[in-house]
Amino acid sequence: MLAVTVTFGLWFAQTPAFAEETDPVLRDREDERGTYSFVLENDKFAGKDDGYTNGVRISWLSPETDIPDWIDEGADYVPFFSHQGRRRYGFSLGQTMYAPDDLTVKQLQDDDRPYAGFLFGSVGILSDTGYRLDNLQLTLGVVGPASLAAETQDFVHHSLDTTDPQGWDNQLHNEPGFILTYERKWRGIYEFSPFGLAMDMTPHLGASLGNIHTHITTGATARIGFDLPADYGPPLIQPSLPGSDFFAPSRKLGGYLFAGVEGRAVLHNIFLDGNTFRDSHSVDKKPFVGGIQVGVALTYGDARLAYTHLFRTKEFDGQDSADEFGAITLSYRF
Repeated sequence: MLAVTVTFGLWFAQTPAFAEETDPVLRDREDERGTYSFVLENDKFAGKDDGYTNGVRISWLSPETDIPDWIDEGADYVPFFSHQGRRRYGFSLGQTMYAPDDLTVKQLQDDDRPYAGFLFGSVGILSDTGYRLDNLQLTLGVVGPASLAAETQDFVHHSLDTTDPQGWDNQLHNEPGFILTYERKWRGIYEFSPFGLAMDMTPHLGASLGNIHTHITTGATARIGFDLPADYGPPLIQPSLPGSDFFAPSRKLGGYLFAGVEGRAVLHNIFLDGNTFRDSHSVDKKPFVGGIQVGVALTYGDARLAYTHLFRTKEFDGQDSADEFGAITLSYRF
């Protein structure tokens, strides 16, 4: 999978569609709209309640015309950023949680993944040429009881009158965490006549460094539909396949179907390896993880609504089944 997706990325990067001098988005005008986004990921959409069980993120992304000079000038020193791209900066807040298969067991389950949560905030800057997106993001947060994951799951399960999770006393210890992430995506559009359909393929490469996640990733996403907006697919929570918070539709109503694949070489994952500075529950992680996603997105005016269904291969030795979950994303331009 890694070899295939890298080949896609190199091939698309060499096509004329990715040359900045032919970029109509870059040469026409700046986008004066910012974007609010909300992402909810949950395995209940797949009829499960284990593994990566829930994630939520809210974010704000600036307009291209409203970036402070000191941020814009600072981005010139970021390696690999295009000096000619349109730039945005943004903030996000979120929480993710992980749990073993059997929530009714109070004792530590040595052969299953640890209970864990991550409460985080992120700041980032991106550069978009219309055909190439560079994204640099710093995430800071906390793992352990301070993440409030136990309270969140208890509240949700009590509200829905479902299984009361018993094992959060065994969760990872409190630990501050950081992730520095860099991603690059390439995008090419191909028109179909006479039906008015369009298709694009977006390969990506990326890497994350930190005591939460350290990995290298590659993959590609394909879309087909009407009025493919100037975006890179619906946003998801790391480490899922990347999308983009912003979008710029050219007509009032549009929509597309999409599918993507990803391969990830995992050097460190605190949710499997356990705490960095203290002894804690841990399992033997797998060094390579793959993922597939399929979904649909609709745009109407300044709103985009999308549903993504994701499948992820087993992440640790002894895992009973692969992870499967769904994601609902809602973005609004203002």
